[in-house]
Amino acid sequence: MSPKLRIIPLGGLGEIGKNMTVYEFGGDIIIVDCGMGFPDESMYGVDVVLPDLSYLRANRNKIKGLVITHGHEDHIGAVTYFLREFDVPIYTTPLTAALIELKLEENDLLYNTQIFTKKAGSVFKLGMFTIEFINVNHSIPDSVALAITTTLGTVIHTGDFKIDVTPISGGMIDLARLGQLGNEGVLALLSDSTNVEKPGYSDSERKVGLSFDKLFLGCDKRIIITTFASNVHRLQQIIDVAAKYNRKVGITGRSMENVLRVASVLGYMDIPDDVMVDIDKLNSLPKNRSVIISTGSQGEAMSALYRMAFSEHKQINVDSGDRVIISASAIPGNENMISRVIDELFHKGAEVIYDRYTELHVSGHACQEEQKMMLALTRPRFFIPVHGEYRMLIKHAEIGKLMGVNPKNIVVAENGEVIEITGKNIKHSETVQSGAVLLDGSGFGEVGSVVMRDRHRLAEDGMIVVVLPVSSYDHKLLADPEFVTRGFIYVKEANEIMDELKVVTLEAVNTCENSGITDWNVIKNKVKSAVSGYLYKSTKRSPMILPVISEV
Repeated sequence: MSPKLRIIPLGGLGEIGKNMTVYEFGGDIIIVDCGMGFPDESMYGVDVVLPDLSYLRANRNKIKGLVITHGHEDHIGAVTYFLREFDVPIYTTPLTAALIELKLEENDLLYNTQIFTKKAGSVFKLGMFTIEFINVNHSIPDSVALAITTTLGTVIHTGDFKIDVTPISGGMIDLARLGQLGNEGVLALLSDSTNVEKPGYSDSERKVGLSFDKLFLGCDKRIIITTFASNVHRLQQIIDVAAKYNRKVGITGRSMENVLRVASVLGYMDIPDDVMVDIDKLNSLPKNRSVIISTGSQGEAMSALYRMAFSEHKQINVDSGDRVIISASAIPGNENMISRVIDELFHKGAEVIYDRYTELHVSGHACQEEQKMMLALTRPRFFIPVHGEYRMLIKHAEIGKLMGVNPKNIVVAENGEVIEITGKNIKHSETVQSGAVLLDGSGFGEVGSVVMRDRHRLAEDGMIVVVLPVSSYDHKLLADPEFVTRGFIYVKEANEIMDELKVVTLEAVNTCENSGITDWNVIKNKVKSAVSGYLYKSTKRSPMILPVISEV
C-alpha cells in the first residue's frame, strides 16, 4: 500500500484567524500554528474563539511537535489553551518564542514546556518529517515559511507572507531558496490567500514611514498613534521619526509594552537613547514634544485608545491639542467598533487621521502578483489555498489554474476535511470533528450551543420571570403570580398583556392541580409552555420564560 500524507486543517479555512493545520504521515503528526479567532458581534460575551482539538485528543500519542510560523495572535493565540491538555514541544523562531513565553509565563505553563528556537535556514527532524524554516516578509519579524519533507516529497506551507524588496529589517523573502525547492520538485503548496482580491503588489512597510514623516513635519500638536501591538517594524519607524523631530515617546497598552521590551532585548529594534519616557512624564512636556504609541487600533473596548476616547484612561486626556493617527486597517467585523472610537475622538475635538485618507498602513499579506510569483517559483504538483474566507480560497484556486497547476490537482477545502496526498493523486472525502470552541471569562469556561442560544434569545427578545407563591403544605397557589421582565416590556406599560398573562398562568396551574400533578418541574414546564405560547401569539416574540416556584 502506497504511503499517504494527510493534511487536516482544523482552522483558518473559510475564515480569518484560528489557524491550525495538522500534517500526518507514517503514524506521526506535526501541527503547524495554533491560533485564536476573533468573536463577531453575534457571539455575546465570548472573549476567545479556538479550534476544536477533538481529533488531536484522539491522536495525542502521535504528535511530535507544534511548529509556529510567526507571532501573530491568529497563529499563537491558542497555544496556552492547547498546552493545558498536551505535553508537546514547540519549534519556532526567536521573537515568536519570546512572545509565546510571555503567554506561558502569565498562565504558569512556562516551567514544563519545551521551546526550541530555530532561525530561518534551519533544518530539523520531527518523527517522519524534515522541516526547514524559510525567511519571508510579513508585518512581524521572524516570520517563516515551512518546507515539510517526507518520503513522498516536499510540501511548502507559506504561513503569512509578502514580498518586500526594501524591508525595515530581517532581509528580503528568500525567493532563491523557494525557487531552488521548485527546481527540485514541490509536491504541494499551501499558500496565504488573505489579499487574493487585491491586484498588483503589496506596498513596502517603508511607505508608512514616509507618511509618518509628513504628519510629524511642522505639527505643533501632541501625536497619538495606534497600530497593531505586534508590528515591530511600525513601532521602529514611529520611534525613529519621533527622534528625528525631537519628540519623546511613551507607550500605553500592556501588549505593546511587552512586544517592545522583548523586541528590544532580542535586537529586533534599535531605540535611540533618551527617546522613551514613562507615560506619566509625557504630561509635563509641551504637546509638540511628545508622542504616544497606543494599543486599540481595532476599537477594542478595554484598549488604551478606547479608554482615551471615552475619558476612562487614568493618565491621558484627549482634546483639541491632539493629532490621533490610526495606523492599521480593520480586521473584518471590527469596522463598527473602530468607527465608534473615531467618532468619539472627533467629539473630543481631536484631529483624527486614518487610512481612508492617508497611506498609514500597508498589508503584511501578498497580493495577486506576489501569489503568482510564489506559484511560479515553487511549481507545485498540488495546490491548496489556505488562510482566507471561502471566496478568497476560490479566487486563489483560479490563480493556481492560471499559473499552470492542473485543475484536478487543486483542492479548496474546509476546516475538518482530510486531504490525502499520494505521489500521484490528491483527494478529500473524509472529515474529522472541527469547528469553533467559544470561551469567555478566564478562558476555562466553554460557551456551549445552548448557552449561546440563550444569550441570543435574551438579546433579541428579553426574558420574563414568573414567580408562583405556593404552599409547601398542600402545593396550592397562595396568591396571584408575579411577573418580572427584563428586555421585553415594561410591566406598568402593558397592563392588558400582563392581565392576560396572569389568566394564562393561573389556568396552567389549575390544570395541574385538577390533574393531581404535584411535581414542581412538571408544573414549571406547563406554565412555561402556556406563557410562551400566549406571548408569541399576541406579540410575535419569544422571550425566555423562567418560572420560579416560591414555597411558603
